[in-house]
Amino acid sequence: MDFYYMDISAPCRSIMLVAKAVGVTLNKKVLDVLKKEQMSQEFIAINPQHCIPTLVDGDLKLWESRAICCYLATRYGKDDTLYPNDPKIRVLIDRLLYFDMGTLYKRFGEYVYPVIFNDVKPDSEKLQSLHEALGWLEGFINGHDFAVGNNLTIADYVLIASVDTFIETGIDISKYPNIKNWVQRCKTQMKDYESENGKGAKEFGAWVKPKLS
Repeated sequence: MDFYYMDISAPCRSIMLVAKAVGVTLNKKVLDVLKKEQMSQEFIAINPQHCIPTLVDGDLKLWESRAICCYLATRYGKDDTLYPNDPKIRVLIDRLLYFDMGTLYKRFGEYVYPVIFNDVKPDSEKLQSLHEALGWLEGFINGHDFAVGNNLTIADYVLIASVDTFIETGIDISKYPNIKNWVQRCKTQMKDYESENGKGAKEFGAWVKPKLS
């Protein structure tokens, strides 16, 4: 199973965590998008959108990180714990996947990417917008151990890849006790957390944090 990725990418790392959880070995192929390696004709033949992460499993070629996480949990999970079949639970997981994509990680990108790619100063209003989203996540987690109930689901793997990236870039989460406790639970209960997520988050932070200071 070929996996095109970069360690500094939070969406890529969410897949690496889920793969570990379901016991799938990824044939990791680093694709440095900062050097435009994704524009090779060989890769475009696999993924015409030329983006990472991209997974190739037999004749299936799949991109969009949250879709890949759903696929791995559904296809290779030993049971449905990570992505339950119960529609009332699954839809809550899906809601958080969309929340991460369309709100939480999106707002982080709107704050950080102009700074690192366009060499502009950090925008305090965009930072405040990110904190608004973190406040919502704080409420979502309230009253249970993980994102949806008291068991790990793919929502946790997706969200922790984002949130740990925020932390490593210097985003202050001290006023979010539910998030802080949830982060620690994820770090201790997710298999090979440091190698699959922590390391890459730290690398991204080392690159970006000085630019946000």
